[in-house]
Amino acid sequence: MNQDVVILVAEDDEGHAGLIRKNLARAGIANQLLHFKDGQAIVDFLFRYGEGPYRQDNVPYVLLLDIRMPKLDGTEVLKLLKADKELRKIPVIMITTTDDPREVEKCHAIGCSNYITKPVDYDAFVNAIRQLGLFLAVVQVPAVHGAH
Repeated sequence: MNQDVVILVAEDDEGHAGLIRKNLARAGIANQLLHFKDGQAIVDFLFRYGEGPYRQDNVPYVLLLDIRMPKLDGTEVLKLLKADKELRKIPVIMITTTDDPREVEKCHAIGCSNYITKPVDYDAFVNAIRQLGLFLAVVQVPAVHGAH
């Protein structure tokens, strides 16, 4: 993966966030990773609301977005991003515990790049994150520029 790509993880479960971080590292992904604990925090970062920190110009980001989060759920975050002419370029990979086909369909209709179900089974989750690492290693990500 392009070392300049910053991986954003919006995940309220510390355990899952730790697993994602650890298994991306195991897959050889050494990119900077920023963790956000709720949907509002990732929106503030990307849209540059509130106190900061904020996203930087000309940096390519990939967002791993949990659906079930406090303050603002992942589906709402996805809608906000995909409605913005600049931020819509960010590839968004939904990560969730539900495999409800209607939810999967809804996220794809809004514009997510991919959808990973968090298996309850630890080994299956680890394997899914490893595969995500391989995917991130080959995908080309556009940089996000100035105003939104």
